[in-house]
Amino acid sequence: MDKKLFTALFVIIAFAFTGYAVSAVPANEGKMIKVGISNANFKDYYFNNISVSATDNFRLTDKKTNSVISDFGAGEDVKVTIKDNLFSVFAGGTEIANSITGPVEVSSDNGFVTVTNLKRAGKPAYYRGTFEITKVPSKNNQFNLINVLDLQSYLRGVVPNEMPVRFGEEALRAQAVLARNYVLKPREKNYHNFDVCDSVACQVYYGANTEKALSDEAVAATENIVAMHNGEMVLALYSSTAGGYTENYENAFSTDFGGNRMFPGVPKPYLKGVPDNPRTPQLNNENEFKRFYLSSPETFDNESPYFRWTKEWTLTELENVLKKTLKTQSSTGFVRPKLENPDNFGNIKEIKVMKRGVSGKAMSVNIVTDKCTFNVQKELPIRRVFQKNNIGLPSANVLFEIKTIEPETPDGKAEKKVVAYGGGFGHGVGMSQYGAGAMAKKGYTYDEIIQHYFTNTAITTYPVTLTAQSGQDMASQNFYTKTKKAFLVVDNKFQFTKLTVAINGKELNFDINPNIFKPERIDISSFIKKGENKITYILPYTNTHKKPVTLYVEIKEAKNDR
Repeated sequence: MDKKLFTALFVIIAFAFTGYAVSAVPANEGKMIKVGISNANFKDYYFNNISVSATDNFRLTDKKTNSVISDFGAGEDVKVTIKDNLFSVFAGGTEIANSITGPVEVSSDNGFVTVTNLKRAGKPAYYRGTFEITKVPSKNNQFNLINVLDLQSYLRGVVPNEMPVRFGEEALRAQAVLARNYVLKPREKNYHNFDVCDSVACQVYYGANTEKALSDEAVAATENIVAMHNGEMVLALYSSTAGGYTENYENAFSTDFGGNRMFPGVPKPYLKGVPDNPRTPQLNNENEFKRFYLSSPETFDNESPYFRWTKEWTLTELENVLKKTLKTQSSTGFVRPKLENPDNFGNIKEIKVMKRGVSGKAMSVNIVTDKCTFNVQKELPIRRVFQKNNIGLPSANVLFEIKTIEPETPDGKAEKKVVAYGGGFGHGVGMSQYGAGAMAKKGYTYDEIIQHYFTNTAITTYPVTLTAQSGQDMASQNFYTKTKKAFLVVDNKFQFTKLTVAINGKELNFDINPNIFKPERIDISSFIKKGENKITYILPYTNTHKKPVTLYVEIKEAKNDR
């Protein structure tokens, strides 16, 4: 086939897959994020060869020497391999470069970069920004594929894949803020070469071909906005459905101390269990748990298909499941004693939840058999132990009952079955996404949604730290607000007495009262307008004062009503 004709057809076919028109332009300038791109089934982030392309002319560059490897046309397949920890590049089956130390950058000035045959959400996977192909330090002849792009562009590929756009504008804005928090302050940093992965192990990122107009608007309308608790960005956890009551962080997650995982974990003051109905009591005893989860009270989660659920096994079926899953989960350290030989399991006599969190979430479950009592702790191991059709429980908000089923005929045998009654889907800590959708429909704004699920949390711009280093002594931020109330917050540990900022083009000079114990809050409401605002921070240094200073704008004060 004629090469030009092939290129034209590639571009036409590629864009026929897009659900809505996206501009084939590079990522915007801003805070840059490195996202690890996984293979087709999201299982692996390590490669020894990969084929890349772009929807427009693109270039491969050796970043170590900053030299161009070669330029290519739209739709050309370029294969990158690694051997003896050095990269080679092939085009049309011919080697065109070798012995490259790397990283190797793939960039297109006017197109999306892509991986040959990789799909996300059933569409070709297109990515804004660039690819960086980087060796894995701990693995010979293995590399990561990393999408480098600005934070706003990254969020455009996250929000519609983490939350259905039908949930509405304010729910999507809440999701955008928390997704921004998540990537800026991840719960765990498990990756050497990149900040965040692209799967459910982090937050789902499918790239430019899954962007939606309404979620794009949510990302733009919350530009630079984060959730903060006492001057620190919150760990922004969320899950599909809480079931009407969220859980304390420590009751669902462990804390790593030098490789040893402690459960319950260390509490986080802003991640406290919250009932949708403030009159709901804590559900950490069996009577209150049964009253709540064996009924359908009015909550923000009622529309979720996982609001309430049941799972059933015959006794023999569950015994066979547990023989496998207890052995697998024994490696986590949350099954005691470990089950190494399935023949040592025995026959089930009782399944009992020994400890519950405030939402009723199972924290400790005893599986009693005629040979041993196995104790399983922590919500995720508990969910993974009790599998049905190789799928774990939707949540650990669960009650177990062993029932005897009488035979249908006089000569039949009675059969025992185990029924699990529960509510919710996911870990249930932080924001419930179905709950956020319901709150949005009821007229709650995105900041009210966040403050419902995150205790004593303020809505602010992302904290900026200025230093005396060249290029870091001034910074600007755009932000949107529906009200004119705002405070400039200055981390004044080094006791500055003067500060200059420009708000919407007006230069302002402030006298600051030094306070080493808490940040300075300056009311700037009279300079703020509804809608888009711009603030520029100017380093308040003198020849004798050369310490860093951190500043941000608070647009919604923390609520502390619980």
